[in-house]
Amino acid sequence: MTETIIPPGPLVLLDYVGIAVFAVSGALLAAKKEQTLVTFFFFALVTGVGGGTLRDLLIGAPVFWVQHNETLFVIIAAALAVWFIKGLRKTERGLLWFDALGLAAYSVYGASKALRYGVAPVPAIVMGIMTACVGGIIRDVLANEPSILMRPELYVTAAAFSSALFVVLSLGGVPTLLAALVAGLLGFSLRAAAISRGVGLPSYKG
Repeated sequence: MTETIIPPGPLVLLDYVGIAVFAVSGALLAAKKEQTLVTFFFFALVTGVGGGTLRDLLIGAPVFWVQHNETLFVIIAAALAVWFIKGLRKTERGLLWFDALGLAAYSVYGASKALRYGVAPVPAIVMGIMTACVGGIIRDVLANEPSILMRPELYVTAAAFSSALFVVLSLGGVPTLLAALVAGLLGFSLRAAAISRGVGLPSYKG
């Protein structure tokens, strides 16, 4: 697919929210593993841009973080914050809530960008899910941690809900910002229920 440059849409701020939150989560895992500052940067990078990179490659967009400096500045700042601010390393449960915010923001933004590049509705939903989840999957594999895919509580499902709801509302004529707000808040609420109450999907019993 030929790369086409389309100006950032009105939801570009959600991109930076997702990048920052997931970069912090990657750096926190490096801290948990007692790694070097270089590893902090690397984990922040792959977690922050992993999903968006795969999305852009699949939809034929220029890979977003190689077009300007701001994304890497955000990632570097996130890694340094975790390295120097010891209090951040003691707020793992608090980070779950920030992660929930990033999950909702990234899933909505990923679906929005896919639609702007002419991707069909169902694949656009998948692009939203991938944007929100792939970075964390890569992070966990590299760190030899249980994958987010294997969590019993809702995680990928919350991303799928946000992404799908945004696409449905957008195609239904709801203004982009309102569709993003509704889809993001409801997706965040679903993930919040998983964090606070352990809500999850039933597992297969063979």
